[in-house]
Amino acid sequence: MTATPVEVKSPVISAEKLRRKLAKGRDVVLLEIRRKLDPAQGEQGRLPGAHVVELISQLAGPRHPGSGNNPLPGERQIQESVRRWGVNENSIVVVYTRENPAIAARAWWTLTWAGVPDVRYLDGGVDAWQAAGGELVTQAPPEREGDLTVKTGSLPTLDAGQAAALARSGVLLDARPEAAYTGLNGGGHIPGALSRPSAGNLGADGLLKSDEDLRADYAALGVGGEGAVGVYCGGGVGATLDILALAKLGVTAALYPGSWSAWSSDPARPVATGDQPG
Repeated sequence: MTATPVEVKSPVISAEKLRRKLAKGRDVVLLEIRRKLDPAQGEQGRLPGAHVVELISQLAGPRHPGSGNNPLPGERQIQESVRRWGVNENSIVVVYTRENPAIAARAWWTLTWAGVPDVRYLDGGVDAWQAAGGELVTQAPPEREGDLTVKTGSLPTLDAGQAAALARSGVLLDARPEAAYTGLNGGGHIPGALSRPSAGNLGADGLLKSDEDLRADYAALGVGGEGAVGVYCGGGVGATLDILALAKLGVTAALYPGSWSAWSSDPARPVATGDQPG
């Protein structure tokens, strides 16, 4: 939960690097993440060998009062999925999406939280893959049984009380668009939280910004020193793009999974409005 820089394997992989790993025959498990599967869309084409994964049913748990929109999955649920996708101890799991990049970031976070040793986010998703000369196919991959045993809790999380305290003792980032943070259209933010919309991690090309640019962005918010860092958003998805960007810099940040959808479910919790932390 601390923001101390450490040497870590990058959680991000480029399309070119992915193509090289596949060409070398590495054990790569590809997951195309969609928020919700829609049979009416038909097969749009996927990276060769990719499994299509629905975020809300396979990488999130059932909702309950106070849980927020996208609760964490149970260990048994995630274990069954990981085995079904053929994930082994030495597998490199690469997640990507053709939707909002935060969808893939949430998959990266959830699988890493579940103890999958090597999970990478494909920078630029399908567009970057095709730009690098990669093909798309319509065939689903053959089923295989993986041997990885998951261990949930492998990344730090916050509950509502911890998020509120961190907003005062460290840095709590709000990854929603600025209008949601200020309460322009209703709502507001957790008192003490700083605005850092998740879209700010991306360049105009849809790729993550350079480490230099990201480091400067977060340093302006007081991130990168010794203090603890946490992130929330609307429903625990957008925040993971901030966490991914920070992980790329070697900074660990905790996720408040319930995020605003859980915080605002209790009318007794305080709400700040405007463009100041409050």
